[in-house]
Amino acid sequence: MKKLLAVALVLVMCASLFAGCAPKAAEPAATPAAEPTKAPEKLKIGVAMSQFNDKWLSYMLDSMQEYSKGLTDVEVIYVDGKADVNTQLGQVETFIAQGCNAIVVNPVNTDATEPMTKAAKEAGVPLISVNRLFKNQDEATSYVGSESIKAGIMEMEYLAEKMGGKGNVAILVGDPGNEAAIKRTEGFKEVIKKYPDIKIVAEQIGMWQRDKGMSIMENWLQSDLKIDAVASNNDEMAIGALKAIEAAGKLGTILVGGVDATPDALEYMKAGKLNVTVFQDAAGQGVGAIKTAVAAAKGEKVEPIVWIPYELVKPEDVDKYIAKWQ
Repeated sequence: MKKLLAVALVLVMCASLFAGCAPKAAEPAATPAAEPTKAPEKLKIGVAMSQFNDKWLSYMLDSMQEYSKGLTDVEVIYVDGKADVNTQLGQVETFIAQGCNAIVVNPVNTDATEPMTKAAKEAGVPLISVNRLFKNQDEATSYVGSESIKAGIMEMEYLAEKMGGKGNVAILVGDPGNEAAIKRTEGFKEVIKKYPDIKIVAEQIGMWQRDKGMSIMENWLQSDLKIDAVASNNDEMAIGALKAIEAAGKLGTILVGGVDATPDALEYMKAGKLNVTVFQDAAGQGVGAIKTAVAAAKGEKVEPIVWIPYELVKPEDVDKYIAKWQ
């Protein structure tokens, strides 16, 4: 009996010993805390406008801003050059320093763009001109806009036809430092050369502005200058001229043409005052410039020239073009 108790005691002790020596179950390893997810960096596009307070350019700017609202991966910054060449150059240099991935420029002076194209090229930043061709456009990445000389040709051909191929023309010129003013005026003169009985009797700079167009026309009328038609580089100066013509009681005796087909100009046409204008697609140019800049910023191939065609607007077409702005 004592032997049996001793054997049992030994067995219990051995069982306890083995239980104590059994390996413990491994504790689960702590899961490392997840790194916070960083939002992908947005592309940054700089847009340097020549000036914010130009009527037609304000439409183009609006279209850029509206389109860029829907770009979740792109930040677009807009600056006003205030019609000053040095201010605009400084803005482009700032965009480069801020690390913009592409820059869009509506130049103040198309003859003074070399410093900005040089700066962008040295920094490796794509540079897109919009609405106005740089004089050294081959140094930029792309141009988005219309072919300015064609607007002048289209407007003047219509006026010449309505004049019966003879009479006196006065020309209102925009900013002579802008490619658009130079080329539209060139287009007028190219057409006039084909008509030996059409003479240019006056030509003056109105800087694209309605009030200047009005004061110039007032002076022409007061000088008793015989004018059968006014060919204006844009609608704003054309509207100014019409105001002076109407105030002088000569509405309907002088043909007036413009360029842009702005809402105001189309209302003047619908009222039977403006004889012709040329539609310049503000949204087409604005959105096209942003699209081109984004593609260039992503390293995609872009066309060196993206033409946005002009369209002649005659009185019978006016409702169609009013609808484009609604």
